[in-house]
Amino acid sequence: MYRYLTRRILFMIPTLLGVAVLVFVLMRLIPGDIVSIRMAAEGSTVSVAALEAERARLGLDRPAWRQLVDWLAGILRFDFGTSMWTGRPIAYEIGLRFQLSLQIALMATAFAVLIAIPLGTLAALKQDTWVDYAVRVLAIVGLATPSFWLGILIILGMLIYFQWMPPIHYVPIWVDPWHNLSQLIWPALATGYRYSAVSMRMTRSAVLEVLREDYIRTARAKGLFEKLVLVRHTLKNAMLPVITVIGLEFAFLIGGLVVTEQVFNLNGLGMLFVRAVENQDYTLVQALVLLVAFIFVFSNFVVDLLYAWLDPRIRYQ
Repeated sequence: MYRYLTRRILFMIPTLLGVAVLVFVLMRLIPGDIVSIRMAAEGSTVSVAALEAERARLGLDRPAWRQLVDWLAGILRFDFGTSMWTGRPIAYEIGLRFQLSLQIALMATAFAVLIAIPLGTLAALKQDTWVDYAVRVLAIVGLATPSFWLGILIILGMLIYFQWMPPIHYVPIWVDPWHNLSQLIWPALATGYRYSAVSMRMTRSAVLEVLREDYIRTARAKGLFEKLVLVRHTLKNAMLPVITVIGLEFAFLIGGLVVTEQVFNLNGLGMLFVRAVENQDYTLVQALVLLVAFIFVFSNFVVDLLYAWLDPRIRYQ
């Protein structure tokens, strides 16, 4: 097992290195000169000397291979450079938003798991009954409802019926838990509902498939309690595809809630991504893409570990 862990961790390095090189090359393939575009957008005439000075300040006057080597060397030191847009360190810009996006993702994941797994299991056990139909309708509605639209309905409902609106100024949970939760619980519920709908359908399908296996019939024929058959034999084997979906959705929530963050006036990683692209900030876009890639790779790594924990038949040798 330790050998497998070491190998999986080492495999993450070339993956992230490939992502870093690819995003660096793609950003340089964008037509136009970034410095000319940015300075021309200010509406004033810019001299050639000023353009060259700005390129030198941003390090864009060096050969592309040298820029790539310097950027990769900075990543090894956890130094992602300086933002071309704000002039502040990129680690500082990302750190301000990452804690917000991470908290929403964790809260949405917790809500989705607490809703999806019990209801999906219940729907499978009560197949083709009114309970199953109700859970399936709930899941279909969740899949068909965009999280940002549900967020708008939540805000309108609180304004109309309670004359109250969530706070718009973010405060970390360790500073003021009540203020923090009263602001972030609503986007977490809006995104977690759709998240739970995907996991709910997957849970139902997986549990139904496992319930038809021979070892389940054997366990029941031995006289085991139904609760023991469900918990020890059914759920542990049915959770493998569900965990895969949960891991992928969690990684998506970190940087993919652009519209939802705008609805709730949240300055998370999604909004930072959009602003970085709008302001042609090469270095910030590169760092954000690399961060999202790392989150996806790390989420898959955790999912693989959970596979081995849930299913003893899986042996990574």
